[in-house]
Amino acid sequence: MSTTKYILAILLMLFAVASLPKVQAADYTIGAYYFPGWHSQSEYWRDLQGLPGSRSPGRPWPELEPLQGFGYPEESPKVMEKQVDWASSYGIDYFAFDWYWEGSKPSLNHAIEAYQKIPNKTKLNYCLLWANAYAVPASQEQFTAMVDYWLDNYFKDPNYLKIGGKPVVIVFSPHRLRDNARGFGSETGELFKLARQKAVKAGLPGIHFIGHTPANSYWVKGYLPDQGYDALTAYNYHAAGFPGEFKGDERPAVNYQELLEGYQSQWNWILQNSKLPYVVPMSSGWDKRPWGSNTPHDNCHSTPESFRRMLEAGKAVMDKNPEQTGRMGILFAWNEFGEGGYIEPTKKWGFQYLQAVKEVFGK
Repeated sequence: MSTTKYILAILLMLFAVASLPKVQAADYTIGAYYFPGWHSQSEYWRDLQGLPGSRSPGRPWPELEPLQGFGYPEESPKVMEKQVDWASSYGIDYFAFDWYWEGSKPSLNHAIEAYQKIPNKTKLNYCLLWANAYAVPASQEQFTAMVDYWLDNYFKDPNYLKIGGKPVVIVFSPHRLRDNARGFGSETGELFKLARQKAVKAGLPGIHFIGHTPANSYWVKGYLPDQGYDALTAYNYHAAGFPGEFKGDERPAVNYQELLEGYQSQWNWILQNSKLPYVVPMSSGWDKRPWGSNTPHDNCHSTPESFRRMLEAGKAVMDKNPEQTGRMGILFAWNEFGEGGYIEPTKKWGFQYLQAVKEVFGK
C-alpha cells in the first residue's frame, strides 16, 4: 500500500470511530432512610407481633418479620455489620439515619453508634436525617449545641456523606424548623448561617442542607431557596396522582399504583419549578396499621415487581434531568416496618426488593 493510501485509510478509520455515538456511563447514588427503632428492648417489636399492650394487640404481622427475626438487637455491631453488607452488596450507597435531638443530647442513637464500631463501614456512607418533628430547638443555644455535636461526632468521619465536600444534613420538617426559630426570634436562614460558620471554623467548607417538601410553591419557589437550603427531597408522599401543584387537599392514594402516580406528579412539578437540585424520593409502600392506623391509604402495599416500576420511573426522571437530580435518589425506607416502607430482607420476600434496586440502577 502506498503511503498516500495508508494515510487515507487511517483517516477514514479515525473518522469512523469519531462518528460513533458517545456512550457515557450513568452513575447513580442511591440512599435509604434508616429508622433506628429496633433496639432489642424496643416497644416497636411488640407492635409487629401484636403482643398485649401494643398498638395492634392480638393482630400480628408475620409478613413483616425481618430475615434476622423479630427482636434482633439493632444496637449490636454484628447486626449493623450485616445490614451494611446487605445494603452495599445490592447498590445502596448510603443510609440516612433518622436522628433525634432532645435539646441537649441525641436519642435513638444506638444504630449510628453501632455503625461507627463496625469494620466494614467503609462499604456504605451515611448522613443524618434530622427528625425535627418536635419543639426542638426551643432556643438558639439548643441549635448550636446540636451543631457542635454533629461536628464532634459525625462530620469529619470520612464515611460521612458529603456533597462538594460539605456534610449533608436532611431536614425532616422545614415547617417545624421555621416555626421553632421564629418562636425565639430567629429564622431558618440565620440558624443555617451560624451552623455553616461553625463548620468552616472546624475546617469544613460548610454544610449541605436538604429540605423535605411537597410540590408546593411556597416551599419550592420561595421559602426553601430564600432561607439557604441547598437541595430538596422528601421522606415520603401520600397523595394519588394529581395535576399541577400540591395544595394539601389531594386524595390519598389507596393502592400502590396510585402512590406511584402521586410520586410522579410531585417529581415532575418540582423539577419544572425548582431552582434547587432535587434528590428523587422513591417508596416501597405504605401501611401504618401495625402502629394503630386504619384507613384505605394503608393499602398501598408493593411487591418486588411493583416496587421495580417505582424504581424504573425514578431512574427515568433522573436520566431526563441529570443536572438537577445529579442522578441521586433516596428510598423510603430500609426498615420502616411500622409504616409499611421497607427493603430490608424479610422472611417473606428475602432479598427481592434489594435485587430490584441492584438491577434497575445497575450496581
